[in-house]
Amino acid sequence: MTANEGFVTTDDGVRLFVQQMGSGGRTVVILNSTYMYEEFKYLAEDRTVIFYDLRNRGRSDSVNDGSKLRGGVHNDVDDLETIRRHFNLDSMDVIGHSYLGMVVGLYAMKHPSRANRVVQIGASAPDRRKQYPAHLTGADATMTEVNAKLAELQKEATFTEPQEFGRKMWALMRLLYVTDPADADKILWDVAHLPNESFTRLMANYNQYLLPSFQGMKLTDEDFARVKTPVLVVHGTSDRQCPYGGARDWAVRWPNARLVTIENAAHLAWIESPNKVFGSVKTFLDGAWPVAAELVTA
Repeated sequence: MTANEGFVTTDDGVRLFVQQMGSGGRTVVILNSTYMYEEFKYLAEDRTVIFYDLRNRGRSDSVNDGSKLRGGVHNDVDDLETIRRHFNLDSMDVIGHSYLGMVVGLYAMKHPSRANRVVQIGASAPDRRKQYPAHLTGADATMTEVNAKLAELQKEATFTEPQEFGRKMWALMRLLYVTDPADADKILWDVAHLPNESFTRLMANYNQYLLPSFQGMKLTDEDFARVKTPVLVVHGTSDRQCPYGGARDWAVRWPNARLVTIENAAHLAWIESPNKVFGSVKTFLDGAWPVAAELVTA
């Protein structure tokens, strides 16, 4: 099955790269096509799946006008609504991984009637300032070692050809995304040729725009209460990027949520437990809670 590709233009003129697959009556929108397409295209077997890249990411337009990035995570929420309107969807299922797990959550809060079912995989914690105890994070010796090597490598940035530097960075970074280093070779992302995915550009975007938008956010009980739609939270207990404690916070604060815990899995939980992750997501989108789903009460 091949995807139809094109662009959707936002209200402020940024073109978002889009891939559409399948023809089922149910529609799921998945953020970050560059990274999620290969893993989640299986969902197109019995539904319509729309993947798209964020502004200034992947194959979407590069954005050099700071006024179009200043909103940070809130731009991403608005762009998701742009996608919905473009495809004339009354409502849609949505899937977000990593900080985009927060984006789909914020979208459901802002547009509760438009989010049919929400999936958060390895999502950033609802309160990025919160410090979790060690057993609810994935901090370990590997994280310390890799971060030290990354710091050394960054000293070479100005002397190394950008694509080569990106490959070296990714060779180290991917070790943080899995628990077993041997599983790093299962991550087949190749983004060195995409200017938007260069390490320098990503870090500039994060530090200047995304991080301030996270820091200024304080979600209230009222924000969560307006979302009645079912939410599935999927998270690895050894996630180094987004602490497992954050997943438990999401699951306990949503009015109608369940948590699927992936033991000993890191940020890309589907690499180390594909059947449990992919099976749970499909079962949920088909209208039922997965067998492994836990109702979190505290």
